Amino acid sequence: MTLQRRVFLRKLTAAAPAASSSSSSSPPSSLCCRTHVLRFSQSAAVNMAEEAKKLAAYSAVDNNVQNNQVVGVGSGSTIVYAVDRLAERVRQEKLNIVCVPTSFQARQLILQHGLALSDLERHPELDVAIDGADEVDAELTLIKGGGGCLTQEKIVAGNSKCFVIIADYRKDSRALGEQWRKGVPIEVIPMAYVPVSRVIAKRFGGEVNLRMAVSKAGPVVTDNSNFILDWKFEHVQNWSEVNTAIKMIPGVVETGLFVNMAERAYFGMEDGSVKVRKAPII
Repeated sequence: MTLQRRVFLRKLTAAAPAASSSSSSSPPSSLCCRTHVLRFSQSAAVNMAEEAKKLAAYSAVDNNVQNNQVVGVGSGSTIVYAVDRLAERVRQEKLNIVCVPTSFQARQLILQHGLALSDLERHPELDVAIDGADEVDAELTLIKGGGGCLTQEKIVAGNSKCFVIIADYRKDSRALGEQWRKGVPIEVIPMAYVPVSRVIAKRFGGEVNLRMAVSKAGPVVTDNSNFILDWKFEHVQNWSEVNTAIKMIPGVVETGLFVNMAERAYFGMEDGSVKVRKAPII
């Protein structure tokens, strides 16, 4: 990828003088060159991130899923690659796998790939759950819920013997807040969003906003018919204590802080490798 990018940039630079002879009505050649370079860079970055997601997902499925298991299927863009690989292994290896979804999206993915669908009523204990994350710190504390599925994701993860995270290199941080700047998602009962927002801001500082929908008027509504608050904290906290304290506020359903839950995380890296981080021994 890096070599191709260098060759491309050299060609653009070499072509710039020739473009300067065009009519005065045409955009300046230097502007065209910069525009093409920017578009190429953006496209390359997106492709690299997607390939990294795929590498992490495939590695996690290959190393953590075995025959005759019940598997929790997370939500988000990275989990799409995990379900692709899971379905591929089921077909090739004739695996007997049952899947429990964490969201409407996960349920549709399971059905679209022809995998066996179940729920926590029939399978209350899962062998492994695989999910993405918005950010992962050095101790495998997670921020999740950017897609609004945090409550069901946490329920499935909490009932799994092994909880595995898959992500690309952009989600890897030493401390929460380094990469993810949108805050900690908090699912709340609709009637309580104002008082909950006030309590969190007063007790923990920062800014609390009701998440608004993009393609509809009004706020985002979760699969559980609740609202989501995004708390933009000001500094690193004792996340275990904060998580417990926020959950005790009347009206809070769940937080997007996943503390001491993940066993390992797989990060697809820019160089095509996969970095595995295990949770610290407590």
